[in-house]
Amino acid sequence: MATATPPRTLPPTRSPKRPDTTRPSRTPAASWSSKAVVTTLLGIVAVYTLMPLSWLLVNATKSNGDLFASPGFELADFNLLTNLADLFTYQDGVFGRWLANSMLYSVVGALASTLVSLLAGYAFATYDWWGKEKLYGLVLLGILVPHTVISLPMYLMASEVGLVNSYWAVLIPGLVNPFGVYLSRVFAESYVPGETLEAARIDGASELRAFRSIALPMLSPAFVTVFLFSFTGSWNNFFLPLVMLNDSALYPVGLGLFNWNATLPQEPQLYSLVITGSLVSVVPLALAFVSLQRFWRSGLTAGAVK
Repeated sequence: MATATPPRTLPPTRSPKRPDTTRPSRTPAASWSSKAVVTTLLGIVAVYTLMPLSWLLVNATKSNGDLFASPGFELADFNLLTNLADLFTYQDGVFGRWLANSMLYSVVGALASTLVSLLAGYAFATYDWWGKEKLYGLVLLGILVPHTVISLPMYLMASEVGLVNSYWAVLIPGLVNPFGVYLSRVFAESYVPGETLEAARIDGASELRAFRSIALPMLSPAFVTVFLFSFTGSWNNFFLPLVMLNDSALYPVGLGLFNWNATLPQEPQLYSLVITGSLVSVVPLALAFVSLQRFWRSGLTAGAVK
């Protein structure tokens, strides 16, 4: 009688040993050294950035004699109030006129430029038409063209229509902002849902009403961001007013200070006025960034986290 053989049992197989994928913890010394390097680099960048402003703050408090008798970063007799009084009374207060001109060119021009950019970016993001992307590529090509290159052609066109040496000669060219159109389209594609616009159209809203009542409030971070860029560019615009304007009463503050600086060899008493005027001209830019920083930062970081 045959006996049944018991089934063979295989020895348990060992799973291959997996390599340890855990990252080794960094030692406190390595972590501290990396933080020290980053902090040192940031400190160097901060000092490099703030050094010209610090020099301006210190020397705006000096008289003409102290400017040449003391080192640049050494404090002397406090003369800031006298410098400010002389600045705003020199040549019948022309510096105040230059500040007002800069505010006109920057605030009014930046508001108009921002509105045009938002309308164009909204149209590129919302509507479809033949050749849209080609036209958008042409707009982006304008970013690569320096403003100094097109200043002379714009001067020739302005002279043909009689706009040279007027406020319009500076305001009208500032309406075109290709980078603002690009930012506006990016914001419109992220912020304005197509379903919301379609619902507004079904309810009977016109395209202009839909933009004004629905899209524009959604694009408020984009409005502030584009406005800040336009405001800064208009305030620092130098070459276009230099080409377009002949009357010193129409100068922005940067061009006016440049003319004063050019006459320093003949009128050395203007040294303190030029330095104090440069400090005063920085104040509107600082106020604009400080007051609008919250909206600007929220606009730049929107969409980073879902």
